[in-house]
Amino acid sequence: MKIAALLPMKGNSERVPNKNLKSFSGRPLYHRVLETLLYSKYISSVIVNTDSQAIKNDIKEQFSDKVIIIDRPAEIVGDFVSMNKVIECDISKVEADLYLQTHSTNPLLKTSSIDAAIEKMIEYKESGLYDSVFSVTKIQTRLYKKDGTPFNHNPNELLRTQDLEPLYEENSNFYIFSKASFENAGGKRIGLNPYMFEIDKIEAVDIDEPQDFIIAEAIYKLLS
Repeated sequence: MKIAALLPMKGNSERVPNKNLKSFSGRPLYHRVLETLLYSKYISSVIVNTDSQAIKNDIKEQFSDKVIIIDRPAEIVGDFVSMNKVIECDISKVEADLYLQTHSTNPLLKTSSIDAAIEKMIEYKESGLYDSVFSVTKIQTRLYKKDGTPFNHNPNELLRTQDLEPLYEENSNFYIFSKASFENAGGKRIGLNPYMFEIDKIEAVDIDEPQDFIIAEAIYKLLS
């Protein structure tokens, strides 16, 4: 089975300037996830869709022919372009049985989690039970709506947080899908019948803000 990993990276980043090439424990941030993908025993190829010449140059210098580079078309360049549009571009150019899409902003993601999720997807694809997989983080805490009313608990009962019914956050660490599930869902990476694959909070750290970068790098150094 051919499984292609999609690692889209844009050159511009509003909240953390030059984020993908920013030093993370001595190397460009995106190297962490790219190497995690390359270590997978299931992934056949890694595709980077980018509009950045600096990223292209670094990939060619550091990873040689291990990565397929797709020049991002002008019509899908920009901060407000849906990631699904980028994925649509990639799967139109690269044929595979399954696709796994992740982000360079998940430096603590483990190869073992990727492989376990792929195994689930292969199992479910064969059985027809689910059509896609996406990673989530379990939340068991008291949440409130914007107007201050409780969302997931009764203040009069004050249950222990560990006894609350869990909610699950889409953490954007990875999505696994087929071309058919993508098209059937109207061009979306999460299919019509997805399976939620839980990973822990540390592994799920995603870099959106400058403080996230500091936290992720500190955890990475502590665990290394």
